[in-house]
This record gives sequence, C-alpha cells and structure tokens, in this order.
Amino acid sequence: MQSGYYSSAAGMVTQFNRLDTIANNLANVNTVGFKEDNLIVGDFSRLYKEARDELPNANHSEDGAQFLNRAMTKAPQVVDAYTDFSVGNTQKTDNSLDFALSREGLFFLVKTPQGVRLTRDGSFTKDDEGRLVTKSGYEVLPNDYFEAGGNIAISNDENIIKVDKSGQMYKNIPNSVKLIPGSHLFIAQPDNVALLKKEGDNLYRYDGTADLKSLDGTEAVLQGFVEKSNVNAVNMMTQMIETNRLVGMYQKAMDTQMNDMNRDAIEKLAKKA
Repeated sequence: MQSGYYSSAAGMVTQFNRLDTIANNLANVNTVGFKEDNLIVGDFSRLYKEARDELPNANHSEDGAQFLNRAMTKAPQVVDAYTDFSVGNTQKTDNSLDFALSREGLFFLVKTPQGVRLTRDGSFTKDDEGRLVTKSGYEVLPNDYFEAGGNIAISNDENIIKVDKSGQMYKNIPNSVKLIPGSHLFIAQPDNVALLKKEGDNLYRYDGTADLKSLDGTEAVLQGFVEKSNVNAVNMMTQMIETNRLVGMYQKAMDTQMNDMNRDAIEKLAKKA
C-alpha cells in the first residue's frame, strides 16, 4: 500500500479547507463587525497519543499503539477551528443609528425568527413601524427584554437621538429639543466567547442567551461609528499564496507516488521477467 499517497491526499484536503476559510475571510473584509475565522492543523498521531488511555476500547491501549501505521496517522488535518474576536478598526459615519463597541467580548442582542442572537454589527436603522432594527430587519433589544419584553421604538417626532457610552438612549420631547431618557441598548458579555456559533447575517448563537445580563456601565458604545472587520487582507492574501503552494506540493507528491514510482516498479519487474 502506498501510504505516502494517502498522506498527501489527506494533506491536500486540509489545505482545501484552509482555502475555504481564507476565501470566506477575504469575502467579508468589508463586512461591518465581521470576525476572522482560523483553523488549527495537527495530526492524528499526536491526538491519539494524548487520548488513547481514556478510550473505552481495550484495543486502543498503549500496547496497541505500536501497530499504528505511523506514515498515515501523521498526515496533517484540521483538528480545531476558532474565531478571532479582537476589536476591528472603527469608522466614523455620523449616522446617529450607527454604533460600535470599543471593547472585545461585548455584543448587541437582536431578535430573529430562530430566537435571540448576538452581533457586533451596530449599523442599525428604523423600520416602517418605528422599531430599531438591523440592516437585515432583526429587532434590536432593550436591556430589560428578558424581564419585560418589548423593543426599542423611535417615533417620527423623535428626530434627535443621543446615546451615551453605556448604551443609554436619549430622545427629544416632540416639537422640542429637550432630551429625556429612553430605552437602553442590551449590551451583553458571554462568559466564554468560544461557545459562540456563527449563523450568518453576522449573527452568533449562544446557548446561554437567557442567562445573559445587560451591562449598563460598559463605557464602550460609540455612536456615529461602526466597527470594521478585523480581517487583515494582506495576511489573508499571504496565507492564500502559501496554501496554494502547499496544494501544488501535495499534488506533485501524489503524482510521484502513483505514476513515477509505479512506472519504475513496472519497468524493473519487466526486466527481471
């Protein structure tokens, strides 16, 4: 069995997965609030060595480890994936309904048909019913949502909207410039951002959403700004070039295994015959 061929094939599949991740990052380089995804590449042999004594199958023991085909199990493969939640650069928009969060790990809460979700995309707008919503139409939630429900409503007469750094909103009295307190944005901080799952539309699913508490003193809300993607386009292009070269190397190794070595073996056997 030509184990080198299978190891090369496994390595090529790993690099294809890396290319998919890199391409997705580059496609969202201008997406507001987008967070970069990354893959961790390892090999089965190392993972097996760490966990073999805990496996229930008796054959998966330290003695049985000596029968492993080391050439195949050392093939690189994706062992984990993670999202980089570092804060991206902020861009001034002067739109009173645009908001950015200047601290890592903080999120706005929005209501979707699938339930409450988290987002870093603070480019909000007002729908036909006067509710504060995301560009995809999801309602932005107030800090007392889990106790009282409701939404954040802005009437047509309230044409002056101010929001402080803690997320407290102030609106003008109709036909006046005097400001009074209004709703308060729900700013959440999950205990472990590694548990967040991307769902598209710049949303994250978090299984402990109902237990989240609104942070009223974050001093992190910036009105009139949006947070840009934290993807570094130059780094991504460098990684793409590197990955493409690795794909070419694995392809060459596979070609050598299947063609050159087989042809050499056939020629030698023919001479002996």
